[in-house]
Amino acid sequence: MTLPKVGNLAPAFSLSDQDGNTVSLKDFKGKKGVVLYFYPRASTPGCTLQACGLRDVHGELDKLGYQSLGVSFDPVAKIKKFHDKYELNFPLLSDEDHATIDKYGCWQLKKFMGKENMGTVRTTFIIGKDGRLLKIMDTFKTKTHHETLLEVLAELT
Repeated sequence: MTLPKVGNLAPAFSLSDQDGNTVSLKDFKGKKGVVLYFYPRASTPGCTLQACGLRDVHGELDKLGYQSLGVSFDPVAKIKKFHDKYELNFPLLSDEDHATIDKYGCWQLKKFMGKENMGTVRTTFIIGKDGRLLKIMDTFKTKTHHETLLEVLAELT
């Protein structure tokens, strides 16, 4: 599976958030943009670092006009626990059948500790107010993802 291309329209989606509400990409029309990030599993060390980093820069993202959304194939109950435990201030979305993860090219064969299996490749998509992909971030450190994201957004504005 290949990633969508910068400049193309971002694939549409409608997924359940941590509270069971349906969230769609089209809900964010009028915002300057959306930071849509795909992460492997809730409550794992790397995913926790990444989510907490985004939580901590939420105010800055909001000032820039961007809404963060995290997507994993975890069920709603699991992302609810993760969301509440770390007091996240942005929606987490459940994509249990990984259809949206697949549309974004992030469902891939991965190797971990000598084993191969299909899973979510950590990737962040920056989507502009016109629904087009402005930037795809697929190489970054989870610990500094939020800092790298702010640098990328500064370059885009």
